[in-house]
Amino acid sequence: MKKSKYYIGMDGGGTKTHAVIMDENGAVLAEHFAGPSNFQIIGVEKAAETIFTLIEMCCESVECTVTQIAAVGCGLAGAGREGDQKRMENGLKAYSIRKGSSLKKVIIESDARAALEGAFHGNAGIILIAGTGSIAFGKDSKGNVHRVGGWGRVLGDEGSGYYVGRLGLTAVTRHLDGRGEKTVLTGMIAKELGLKDQTEIINAVYKNGFDIATVAPFVLNAAEKKDKVCRAIVENAVIELSWHILVAAEKVSASSKKKVKEKIHVSFIGGLIANDTIITRLLKQYLAQNFPMIEVIRPMLSPAAGAALLAQKFLRS
Repeated sequence: MKKSKYYIGMDGGGTKTHAVIMDENGAVLAEHFAGPSNFQIIGVEKAAETIFTLIEMCCESVECTVTQIAAVGCGLAGAGREGDQKRMENGLKAYSIRKGSSLKKVIIESDARAALEGAFHGNAGIILIAGTGSIAFGKDSKGNVHRVGGWGRVLGDEGSGYYVGRLGLTAVTRHLDGRGEKTVLTGMIAKELGLKDQTEIINAVYKNGFDIATVAPFVLNAAEKKDKVCRAIVENAVIELSWHILVAAEKVSASSKKKVKEKIHVSFIGGLIANDTIITRLLKQYLAQNFPMIEVIRPMLSPAAGAALLAQKFLRS
């Protein structure tokens, strides 16, 4: 039997969970995927079942036992508050005891915190997350974590998929009314989403729970096709997202944005900006032209690996 200690990291959301197992030197030895583990949606018991199944799969891959796992770090959607973290931690520990393999140490953090740790291999930097919502997390050289945004769709989420989609739908309503400029977006959502007139749009949004963020890709597509209205929406989102980064940079460097001189690494995460889209390109261009101290880099490690690093740091602290 191998005597080495291992660390397992999880990145869990509403649709899937990614797990990695690391050795003491931080090398990823194996990875596995399973179903959802957002305990706010599926409950603590179901989430614990998913996580523990992945722990067993990781152990099988490296031929170790659960008792050889020094710590398990879980970066989970919905785990941003201390009370929720404790609830999930207790639930996972209780589940492992019932399975006859008690876990030694369990660390529950938000999925964003795990992503931040993985993006810069535990070092300082800023992640900008823009999917349905938007938020920035920065980590300074002393290990302090700073947050900007994340106020939700009612109070914030500027530059997010929801924000872009809502502005896109508003542009369509103005076009249909004759109060605004024409936009090709009107025809796009009529053809692709079946929203052709006032009645269909109002029913979809106010009665049928239509996901407004699903309009965002059409806005980006229209902007690529030189539609002036959608291009303006994208440029607006770029400014909003850049402010998330710049304020986070102030906090990370403990100075005003005009005085930030040292290089600060930023990684883009989330469906709206992680890939090569017009909004990603314009955001990188805007930052390079106006704030040369910001350097956009790809994440060094996955959020799951970041969660494993958090587990290691927990034991060392």
